Formats: sequence, structure tokens, C-alpha cells
Amino acid sequence: MLELNFLREQREEAEQRLTKRNIDAKALLDTARELDDLRRATQTDLDARLAELNGLSRTIGDLMKAGKKDEAETARARTTDLKAATASLKEKLEATEKALQDHLCTIPNAPSAKVPAGRTPEENITVMQEGAIPELGADAKPHWELGEEYGFLHMDLGVKITGAGFPVYSGQGAKLQRALIAFFLDKATEAGYREIIPPHMVNAESAFSTGQLPDKEGQMYHATADGLYLIPTAEVPITNLYRDEIVEAAQLPIKMVGYTPCFRREAGSYGAHVRGLNRVHQFDKVEIVRIEKPENSYAVLEEMVEHVKGLLRALELPYRQLLLCGGDMGFSSALTYDMEVWSAAQKRWLEVSSISNFETYQSNRLKLRYRNTDDKKPKLAHTLNGSALALARIVAALLENNQTPEGIRIPKALQPYTGFAMITK
Repeated sequence: MLELNFLREQREEAEQRLTKRNIDAKALLDTARELDDLRRATQTDLDARLAELNGLSRTIGDLMKAGKKDEAETARARTTDLKAATASLKEKLEATEKALQDHLCTIPNAPSAKVPAGRTPEENITVMQEGAIPELGADAKPHWELGEEYGFLHMDLGVKITGAGFPVYSGQGAKLQRALIAFFLDKATEAGYREIIPPHMVNAESAFSTGQLPDKEGQMYHATADGLYLIPTAEVPITNLYRDEIVEAAQLPIKMVGYTPCFRREAGSYGAHVRGLNRVHQFDKVEIVRIEKPENSYAVLEEMVEHVKGLLRALELPYRQLLLCGGDMGFSSALTYDMEVWSAAQKRWLEVSSISNFETYQSNRLKLRYRNTDDKKPKLAHTLNGSALALARIVAALLENNQTPEGIRIPKALQPYTGFAMITK
């Protein structure tokens, strides 16, 4: 959630940045200002009446002692009126504060100065591209056909057990999944990230704190009997470890990594572009999360991007880095890079990672602050996260790009984890 002081005191900058998202930023900020003005005026009125009430309470006793009964009765009548007025003002203040808070929750994060304006994914900027694009024969198959032919990926069994979008892996396919998870976790811990195994369900407060609620409520699976949500990413429970915390500056940076299954309803997703593993309701992902001082966060974002690039190079996958335009960014992000790999059989790019800096947007909701030794009061930290990596589309690209007449080749870096160099029939 954007800080109210930023919206008031740096109104021009806030409006300019929010306009990159192709929203009516002026109307959003005008409403925020009006609600905050009403809140301030109501608070001032309430404070004045409470001060008068307190003063009269002391005066009545003095008047009675002085034998000024009529004046004391007049003061008592005034206190009755003031009590009714303060009760009404307290209700008004509470309602105004709630309306302001609810409205602030509808305002997305302000894109950073580096984010380009734009409405659609076609307006994202390609920052760089690396790796040779594989040239496959005319008989090359997409991953869903390869999985069926080799007998390790079963989309139909997932439909039988649960429904569409819940894949089943077996044999070498299951080992490949496990190998990728271990490989990604090992690389992250080597880079100094502390491994976390978090819960796979969170409460509403956790989902709100990282920006999933109320923005993405329809995209999450909701266990209504207990009011819990299946996590769409490990970012949610891992970042919430530090909700309502004040950390000492010496503890920063905080670097965490976690593997979890991820659950997304992906409502309304249909068509050939979502076949097989391209878009599923359950998939595995390793996520890296950082908590940083504001002055370090953008250098750290580039460091996280380099970490993901290293994983893609090790997997021998051609990839490209995109800087997302304002209209294609997530609700809570200030800047996002997407990493995409080339799917040789489908002849299209597949997103496998988003790496984002949220600045103080999440930490303001989380009430996550840090304190320097000479600070009079704590400051909001910056939070960042990135997929390192999401498995479903990585698996799709690995299968398609490495298909040969003898089988599906496993990249050398992954072979110590799989225990085999080739997926065979």
C-alpha cells in the first residue's frame, strides 16, 4: 500500500508514476485527499470537543464547591451535549478511516521512473537475449505429446483425479521435477539465501499484506470453512514471516529461499496457448525473497536477475529478459523483469520468472520496518522477490528443446541430480 504522506506531499510525482498504469490516477488521488482531509477535520473537531469536555468536568466540581449551582448545572448540560457529539464524531472518524483505508487498498503501487508507459505485453521492452535458438526437425513434438509418448507426463490422469490443469508426473518425469527443485535450492543456498519450508496455506491477513487481497481474490483457491487460502507463490508465506516486525539494520539484508507447490485458479484461461504445462492450476516453484534497505534495493534487483540468468545458462536454455511496461505489471510491483525461455516445438517464448521490487508497498501493509542505531523511529524496508525458478514451463522447454531420436537429453548441470543423462521410452 502506498504511503499516505507520499500521496499528499509528492502528489505530482505520485500521479505521474501511477498514470503509467493507464488508470485514472488523478481521480484516485483526489478521492484519497478528500477522505484524508475529512479524517483530519473530524479528528480536529473531536479533539476540540474532548478537550472542552475534560475542562468542563474539572470546572463543575470547582463551581459546586464555590456554591455556583446554576452555573454547574449549565456546565453539566453542556457536557451531556458534548458526550453525544463526541460519540457521533468517533463513529464518523471510524467510518472515514475505514473508507480511506479501503480506498488506499485499491491504489496499485507507483511504477518506478525506469518503467515504460504501455498498456499491453507487446509494449514491454526486451532488455537482452542470450542463447542459440534450437532448430528442430519437422517431426518435433510439443511437450504434452512427448510426455505421453515417453510415459512420464499424464495430463489426463490429473483430470481424472482433480480436474484440468493438475498434471501428474511419473518415473523419469517425477525425478526431473525433484532434480530441478534440488538444483534451484542448492544454487540459492550457495548464493547466501536461507532455506525456508513455509505453510502452503495462509490466512487473509497474510494474503492482504503481500498484495494478493483484495486484488487477486478470484485467482486464489479459498478454503472457506477455515478462511484460508492456498498459496499462489512462496512469496506470500515467506515474506509474512516478518509481518509486524522491526528488524535491526545489522540484520539486513535478509535473504530467503523456499520451494512450494503453487496454486492458481487462472480463471478464464483457455485456448491452444495454455495447453499442457503452459498454464496449470498447480505447479512447483522455488522463490527467492529479499528484505533490504531502500538505498540498496535496485542494485539488489539486478543481482537477483543475474542469479536467475545463471540458472537458465546452466540449463542451456535460450532466454530473454523483459522490462514490463506499466500496464502489464503486477498490482504491488514498482518494477518487474520477466524472464522467458524459448519453446522450440511451440516456437514461442514462455515466461518462467518474474523478479520484482515492491519498494515499501508490501512493507507498509506488513508493518515491516528496520531501525538504524541512530534512528529516532523505524523506517519501512523494501521487499523483493523472484521466481528461481518456476518448473512447469522450464520442464516444457527442456523437453521440447532437447528432444532427439535417441530420447530427451538432460543438461549436464542437472545430470548429477537426475542420475541419468537421457529420458528414454
